[in-house]
Amino acid sequence: IEKMYEEGFKFTRLSKGNMQSTKNLRVNLKDFVLSSENRRILNKFQDLKIRFTSIPVVNYTYEIGKLGKDFYDTKFGKGTFSANKIKEILKNEVSNFNALGIFEIEDKIVGYVIVFKTENILHYSYPFYLLEYDKTSLGLCMMTKVIELSKNENLKYVYIGGANSKKDIYKLQFKGLEWWDNNTWNSDIEKLKDLEPQISSLISQK
Repeated sequence: IEKMYEEGFKFTRLSKGNMQSTKNLRVNLKDFVLSSENRRILNKFQDLKIRFTSIPVVNYTYEIGKLGKDFYDTKFGKGTFSANKIKEILKNEVSNFNALGIFEIEDKIVGYVIVFKTENILHYSYPFYLLEYDKTSLGLCMMTKVIELSKNENLKYVYIGGANSKKDIYKLQFKGLEWWDNNTWNSDIEKLKDLEPQISSLISQK
């Protein structure tokens, strides 16, 4: 599986074993250090803690699926991610993903992220959090915290999805960022301009 990720593929939620090759992004943790902006975001949520539980999730509740559904309906449009699909991923023994990250502030659960993790890589996929935090950069803080934790645990890479629209610009700020150009992992983010015109101006502003 790690070899498939190295060749530009990633797990999807479609079916067991299903992988797709896209213009994936990953953070090469060998080159990752926290920037001043990363630290600023982390400082906004100094009390944010994360713990992981394995999939299938033993203590799954309806509230988890509803939180995810409401989040994706609001952020990406109705029908993007159903509560039933979230339940299927988190309770199914044949899920492509093997861990659920749980984020808490003062013992209150504020967000989740579904991941696939090995000794060397982590695929950060399908995050969702309380919509009351939508304007506070909590989502970015969650991702940054997982990348930092993965670095501290001596993983090699964190895969963070693709860069296909303006909604993905927040992913471009991490040092050590690489993208799959259909042949190799490329650290020249400027070259994304020719391949992804939707984010060309955003990269220029970065």
